[in-house]
Amino acid sequence: MHQNPIRDIPHYLRVFQSYLGARMYLVFAFTLVAALAEGVGILMLLPLLQGLEGAAAPGAQGAEAPTGIGKVLHDLLAGFGWSDSTVAVVLIIIAAFIAKGALTFGALGFNAYLRAQLLRELKGRLFDDYSRMSYRYYSQRDTGHFINAINEQITQTLQSFNFLAQLVSQLVNIVIYSALAFVVAWRFGLMALVVGVVLLLFFRRLSSYVRALSRKMAGENGHLANLLIQFLHAFKYLTATDQVRPLRSTVNASIGRLTGYQMRTGIAGAFTAAVGEPIAVTAMMVIVLLQMVVMQQPLVPIMVSIILFYRGISTTLQLQGTWQKTLNHIGAVELVRDEFAAQREHREPGGTQPAPPLAEGISLRSVSFGYTPELGDVLHDISFDIPVRTSVALVGESGAGKSTLADLLTLVLKPRSGQLLIDGVPGEQIQRASWRRQIGYVSQETVVFDDTIANNICMWAGDAAADHVLLKRVRTAARQAHIAHFIETLPEGYHTVVGDRGMRLSGGQRQRLFIARELFRRPSLLILDEATSALDTDSERALQQSIDGLKGQLTVVIIAHRLSTIRNVDRVYVFDRGRLVEQGSYQDLRDAADSRFGKLVAMQAL
Repeated sequence: MHQNPIRDIPHYLRVFQSYLGARMYLVFAFTLVAALAEGVGILMLLPLLQGLEGAAAPGAQGAEAPTGIGKVLHDLLAGFGWSDSTVAVVLIIIAAFIAKGALTFGALGFNAYLRAQLLRELKGRLFDDYSRMSYRYYSQRDTGHFINAINEQITQTLQSFNFLAQLVSQLVNIVIYSALAFVVAWRFGLMALVVGVVLLLFFRRLSSYVRALSRKMAGENGHLANLLIQFLHAFKYLTATDQVRPLRSTVNASIGRLTGYQMRTGIAGAFTAAVGEPIAVTAMMVIVLLQMVVMQQPLVPIMVSIILFYRGISTTLQLQGTWQKTLNHIGAVELVRDEFAAQREHREPGGTQPAPPLAEGISLRSVSFGYTPELGDVLHDISFDIPVRTSVALVGESGAGKSTLADLLTLVLKPRSGQLLIDGVPGEQIQRASWRRQIGYVSQETVVFDDTIANNICMWAGDAAADHVLLKRVRTAARQAHIAHFIETLPEGYHTVVGDRGMRLSGGQRQRLFIARELFRRPSLLILDEATSALDTDSERALQQSIDGLKGQLTVVIIAHRLSTIRNVDRVYVFDRGRLVEQGSYQDLRDAADSRFGKLVAMQAL
């Protein structure tokens, strides 16, 4: 598909306008006035050279009276009494180019300001959109896609805006130069216009090729980012088992494709840069010969025409080079644009009713859920209640749907049919944020940040080093999670940095740090999804005592394979293949004849 700059440039300008607003066009206004100032300076060469020519040969036949634009400028100067003042003309030329420099500085400075605003707008908006995207959309994309979009592709988009701004500025200059060329000598202007159009047509197919490469580079960058993220996450396993080599070949293949695209793009740019000056000089000399030999034009207009022609052709060739540079990054612009569109489409729905502190409880009424129609439902007609300030356990074999139920409780997922009620209000009517602020959630996969222990617990609620009240709350949560004794043995205590994903801690220590964070929040609902799976027996027993101590203070939902952790819950719900098959107290279910739960307890020899 060949691109059409007349159509594409306005399209991409509208894309950037949607981020920056109409203020971006001020750059082009600066450029227009700067080009006009330069044009005045160049045109003033006509009376200057004609005056010098007349002074050098007074009364000679070659010193013809000025005509056309030369006469207009001569009369204008005469009106101010400057028609015979060479110094005045020179000062006007100097003033015109000083004004051009000042206006060009204004255009470039405002362009830099807009780029900074664009970077903040794009990264800020995209991060906000990611924070509101639906979990289902997130689960369908790889991590590399999101990292690539918000980092690499936004950076490329910023560069594309810079080149596009240069491109439009060059178009403005070409229009000014062409108009002046017509004013000085319309035949010359027509020739310059024809040459410019021929050059653009000549490079059109090359530009289409560069844009196709840009789109491929944008996609390949995302693929490579995903491979690198997977490698870094699995680094310990891959190194320990010497399985880096198969992944290395895949990474090298991606790098090879990416560098190939970049090399071909660079060659296209080199070709454009290399042929520019020879074409400009050749075309200029041909037109000068036509002006002097064929059309018998006076010398002074020819000299001014040479300046205008060279400026016009040079800018036209710069335009082509800038257009190719714009297209080098246009794949990123399109990817970011499409990502914003996808986020609008897949934004998590939000209710309008704020959720006050949990007062009655949570109810599920005939809830069914499936991730995709092809795979069918993973939960079937589930109904049960979780009264406020009670503790319940969801048990069953792997794949029974327990973690899916936890995702429904946090409103991350929406039932395919049936209703989840929070204090009697349907979940889809609840403001998500107001409900989730009441939830503490501890999963099997620990979430630990590369920061201090204190910040991991309080989630940057303040400066724990300076705020003693905050530090006291952090320590209380650490004691409840039975990690305080370990923290206090560290040289820097609560200000110890734990490394990327807590790699300087053991698995059990990361899990207890995770639990401490959720206890710090003082939630109304605490969900423990296999929260003790990484803990040793003593830590598990100590944590169980902490959970038991919370009974009657908050609502606790425990998902567990190790049934020793749920002995003291108020109610147990047993699931099998997405169906609720048993419910009751721990003791009643354990002792009931033919109880599925009783068999699970017996298997663990409890």
